[in-house]
Amino acid sequence: MAAPSSEARARAEATFKKEERAREGAQAMMEYQANTRRIREKTARLRALRLANEAAARAAHVATSRQLDRPQDTRRPADRPKGS
Repeated sequence: MAAPSSEARARAEATFKKEERAREGAQAMMEYQANTRRIREKTARLRALRLANEAAARAAHVATSRQLDRPQDTRRPADRPKGS
């Protein structure tokens, strides 16, 4: 009579282990998806920061190059015409 009881116990343990693996697998999948989402959000945030930084650098470069393109008035203040 010990055999049917041990078989039932073995089946119950196997079922329990199978359910446990399924729960752990589902938990691992949720963690994986959450991590993937965090990585995408961080990448998007860093990309936006990089693009803003590049745009600011471009604008600063354009402003600087426009100032360099203007002819410099090298005359002394006394030699300049009034109103300049």
